[in-house]
Amino acid sequence: MKAEAYRLVEAAREHNLSERFFGRFRRSGLRGVLDDTNRRGIAADVPADAAVDGMAWAAPEQKTRRWYPQGITTSADAYGAEPTGGLVDGKPVVIVSWYAHGVVGHLFLGSRLSVIDYSDDLTPRYRHVLLVAPDRRFGIHRLRPVRVHAGGIVWYGKYLYVAGTQEGIRVFRLDDIVRVRNRARTKGYRYVLPQFTSYAAHNEADVEPMKYSFMSLDRAGAVDSLIAGEYGRKGGTHRLISYDLDRTTELPSSDDRGHAIPSSAFDKQVPRMQGAALVDGVWVITASRGEDNGGDLWTGQPGDFTCHKAVLPTGCEDITYWPQRAQLWSVTEWPGRRWVYAIDADRWTRDRHTNSE
Repeated sequence: MKAEAYRLVEAAREHNLSERFFGRFRRSGLRGVLDDTNRRGIAADVPADAAVDGMAWAAPEQKTRRWYPQGITTSADAYGAEPTGGLVDGKPVVIVSWYAHGVVGHLFLGSRLSVIDYSDDLTPRYRHVLLVAPDRRFGIHRLRPVRVHAGGIVWYGKYLYVAGTQEGIRVFRLDDIVRVRNRARTKGYRYVLPQFTSYAAHNEADVEPMKYSFMSLDRAGAVDSLIAGEYGRKGGTHRLISYDLDRTTELPSSDDRGHAIPSSAFDKQVPRMQGAALVDGVWVITASRGEDNGGDLWTGQPGDFTCHKAVLPTGCEDITYWPQRAQLWSVTEWPGRRWVYAIDADRWTRDRHTNSE
C-alpha cells in the first residue's frame, strides 16, 4: 500500500472561520464549559472482561435514540506527559463525540461533544457542546450543523480533530467554544464550537478512497503522529494510516504544496475496526461484532494481530491511550448499554511488548 497515494489537503483559510463571528459571540473556551457542567454520570460495572472502570451517562443520554456516542479522547492526548501530567487546571478531562441518528438528526443536528470532568470517578460531571460551521449568506450569519459521523476524535494541544469519514478531517480550536444567549439559534445548546478548518481526503485515481472512520494520537516517538483507520465489513478495505504532526503549529505536517502525506499506511487489517491506538509501539484495535455481541480486542502489529474475542462490551467504538494511568479508554454506543470505560493496557499488550523488543 503506497502511503503517497493518500493525502489530506487543507481548505483555503479565507473560506474558514472569520473573526467577525466572534464579534457576535463571547468566547468561553473549554474552561468555561468545565466550570458550567450540568449533568452527572455514575460509576458503573461494565459487563466485559477487559473493562476495569466505567461510567454510565445520565438517563437522557443513556436512553436516547437520537444521539449515538462514537469517538473519545482525553487531556492526556492534549498535553502529553508534560508539563501538566495530562490535566486541565488539575482536572482529568475526557471528551466524547456523538452523531445525530436518522435523516432529521443528520440534517438539523449534526454532531456534538460531551466534555467530562473526571475529577470524581463516582459521579463525573459533563456538559454537551454542539459542533457548528459558521456561514454567511445574503449578509446573514448562520451556524450550520457539522454533519459528520464523528467516529473518532483527537485532542492535540489547542485543537480537536474530528473524523469525517469520506470527507477527511474537521479541525476545531477548543478556545473558540462560545456561550450563546439565544439558544433557539443553536438547537437548545448553551455552548457551541465553531469549525476552524478542514482537511479534505484526496487519493490517486487507482486506489479506493480512504474513509477516516476513527482516529487516535501517538506521542511515543520523536515525532507525534495522528493515527486514522477505516471501518469496513469482511471483504472490504480495512486500512490504517498515520500522519506526522507539527509540534509548533499543532496541525498536520505538510509538503511544499500544502499537502499532508502519510508517514505510514497499511492495507487489509482487521474487519469491523472501530478504533486503533498505539501503546509503546503495540497496536490495540477495537472491533465490533453487532448488537448483543461482545466486541473483540486485537493487539500486535499490522499484519500480525492476535484476537481477544468478545472481551469488550457490545457496541465498542473508538479507543485512546492514557499513559499516566497505564490505561486505554473507550466508549460504547447502544441505547441502554452506553459506557465510558477504561482497560488495563499492560494486561493486553505485555506479551507483545516482549515480542517487539
